[in-house]
Amino acid sequence: QVQFVESGGGLVQPGGSLRLSCAASGFTLDDYAIGWFRQAPGKEREGLSCITKNGGRSYDVDSVKGRFTISRDDAKNTVYLQMNSLKPEDTAVYYCAADLDCVAVTPQTYFYWGQGTQVTVSS
Repeated sequence: QVQFVESGGGLVQPGGSLRLSCAASGFTLDDYAIGWFRQAPGKEREGLSCITKNGGRSYDVDSVKGRFTISRDDAKNTVYLQMNSLKPEDTAVYYCAADLDCVAVTPQTYFYWGQGTQVTVSS
């Protein structure tokens, strides 16, 4: 099957950190830009960050800028999202997906979605 497998989520206190992993299955990451997204209960899926296929540039939205860092390791066929200074409003299911480039961090053009990993930030 061609898909992503997200992992690394869990329970964390406000101000804590997590590193999410996104492992590709059935294809190689070096052909694609990769985005991270999240969806909280009752809300639309929100784009967070994107990294270009060569890893030279990355883009992120204001809500996570300065706190979240996207990176990729093509040798391991994996993309990461390092999340620092976590807030309760970061609680959501986090997804990764592939696109042709990083023109925008919007869900509509992305494909090869994974099952998501739950992140809960609570004291």
